[in-house]
Amino acid sequence: MTGILDQDIMYLPGVGPKRKDILSKELNIATWRDLLECYPYKYVDRSKIYHINELNGAMPFVQIKGRILSFEEFAMGARRKRIVAHFSDGHGVVDLVWFRGTQYIYKTYKVGIEYIVFGKPTVYGGRYQFAHPEIEKTEDLQLSEMGMQPYYSTTEKMKNCGMTSRAIEKITKTLIAKIPEGSLPETLPPFITVPLHLLGRENAFRDIHYPKSIGELQHAQLRLKFEELFYVQLNILRYASDHRRKYRGYIFQHVGSNFNYFYKNNLKFELTGAQKRVMHEIRADMAGGRQMNRLLQGDVGSGKTLVALLSMLIAIDNNFQTCIMAPTEILAEQHFNTIKEFLAGMDIRVELLTGIVKGKKRKNVLEGLVNGDVKILIGTHAVIEDTVQFAHLGLAIVDEQHRFGVAQRARLWAKSENPPHMLVMTATPIPRTLAMTIYGDLDVSVIDELPPGRKPIITTHKFDTQMTSLYSGIRQQINQGRQVYIVFPLIKENEKTDLKNLENGYESLKEIFPEFNISKVHGKMKSKEKEEEMRKFVNGNTQILVATTVIEVGVNVPNASVMVILDAQRFGLSQLHQLRGRVGRGAKQSFCILVTSYKLSEETRKRIDIMCDTNDGFRIAEADLKLRGPGDLEGTQQSGIAFDLKIADIARDGQIVQMARDEAQKIIDNDPTCEKVEYKMLWNRLKELRKTNVNWAAIS
Repeated sequence: MTGILDQDIMYLPGVGPKRKDILSKELNIATWRDLLECYPYKYVDRSKIYHINELNGAMPFVQIKGRILSFEEFAMGARRKRIVAHFSDGHGVVDLVWFRGTQYIYKTYKVGIEYIVFGKPTVYGGRYQFAHPEIEKTEDLQLSEMGMQPYYSTTEKMKNCGMTSRAIEKITKTLIAKIPEGSLPETLPPFITVPLHLLGRENAFRDIHYPKSIGELQHAQLRLKFEELFYVQLNILRYASDHRRKYRGYIFQHVGSNFNYFYKNNLKFELTGAQKRVMHEIRADMAGGRQMNRLLQGDVGSGKTLVALLSMLIAIDNNFQTCIMAPTEILAEQHFNTIKEFLAGMDIRVELLTGIVKGKKRKNVLEGLVNGDVKILIGTHAVIEDTVQFAHLGLAIVDEQHRFGVAQRARLWAKSENPPHMLVMTATPIPRTLAMTIYGDLDVSVIDELPPGRKPIITTHKFDTQMTSLYSGIRQQINQGRQVYIVFPLIKENEKTDLKNLENGYESLKEIFPEFNISKVHGKMKSKEKEEEMRKFVNGNTQILVATTVIEVGVNVPNASVMVILDAQRFGLSQLHQLRGRVGRGAKQSFCILVTSYKLSEETRKRIDIMCDTNDGFRIAEADLKLRGPGDLEGTQQSGIAFDLKIADIARDGQIVQMARDEAQKIIDNDPTCEKVEYKMLWNRLKELRKTNVNWAAIS
């Protein structure tokens, strides 16, 4: 049903076909609703008028009221001049300054007429001045109604066509005036809005655009942010609830001989408290009669692979096969070698399937999967190829899951009669508010404890003028028997340039360290070359590994104690943390050195300071979310959720995310099949939203 807000923006007074065209192209605004949901990005308090003698240079934008006393012109080179209007309110004099628009200024502003001037005061030549201020006749402004002035995002094309923030403000004001009071349907029922003290929807829309005070603005923001986040959470939880009812999952009734033998004979150390807790959660899922759909978070080196193996042994003890899918051949091989080592002496067939497993060997693996001989398959995307068929797949594990698309993960389901239990693992700590939104339909387990004996990595920041002392420290570490990573950035837009930098750096390092053997790894190398170079480093035949971020995931060399990251300003916080996690895997003290130039932005300095201050991956992830926003975090764009939130901010609105989730959970608990009459408004609204261009997909 078409509502009042579905009307075409073109017929709104002040818009017309040309403005509609540019609003549509630049801001995707085509209807009244689109304009109403084009929220201001900031507000300036226009309710107070300052006297000139109250001004100081530290003030933000302010407004003063007075009259122009006279105009003066100053030459600024050939055919250019500066126009200055001397302006007084009876409490002092300031200068209003323009560097262009001479004819317009003289035509528009007159001596002796009372104006309200709005702008940022700065000091020049011992006097306050306002450069290119906003000026309006006092009689044209109703000061009692001004309140907080909204500012709207615009583009250069819009400004060139006269569609400034002020122009959008005026047409939005026209729109709000045209909406009859009480005509906007409510989208949240009273049993939600009343206990939470939320504004009505119509009032929230009016107050978000024209708040008369900070208090009004905050109430409007809370209502609109809550609504946006509530429907996201309701959709995710509804999906998860449907999924749990639909897919019952295999029941792994007992822990058998394989698990017990491994635990008693092959496990050489005590599990951490966090590993034991997570195993209890996984065990309860797999025995409970519903399909497990669990996200396992754990910092680098926290022991996720061991938890994965223990889970696989439970599946094997219940006569099921298992598989692990990893994003790179190097990581798949590492899992394969680690698991083979763990299972030494046990009669469990483990196979590797990657792009380089070909011919007779590949055929042998595929046959072993079909007849059930292969109990554990470890591989890359090759695992989900149509030719790969299992006899009885009961547990599928996806490692570094943010590197796989939703469709790729879903193809694992087709490998079994019923969907197998799913365990997705990540070493990228995900802030809780983000996890609730991206992975809201997954149960989350966290390994928040490192194995005993691990020493915290010491992280320091050096400038590129201090390389001599850095090389001296590297030499000292290698002479003590340690190994060193030196990472160069590789960014897609400049692959050729960066590759050249890496090659040049590699040659320079060979000259600086002639006494040591150096390996080199980057994404442009053939798999066999890459493997050979990596193997040399893993086996200790080379002391320095020069690499790009291909080593971010999947290299485990306990003897490596130094990570040097060059041009560290080119990496995000999460990526720096991942790289740092390649060291500190043995008992010896490890170091991470972040090397940058002196010229750093404020944001980069914050990133470097955070890295030097903490090793806690969750603190780092929270900071990264706040600095960069959810859309920029590695992996989130591939995960299946589009962050098309118009007003809420996952990074800064954590409390509202939790509040929205709690309310959504109550609805799902009371009406899991979406049939109760009292919730009809909510389910209808959810259907409407799902028809929009917002991607409401959830992860499975």
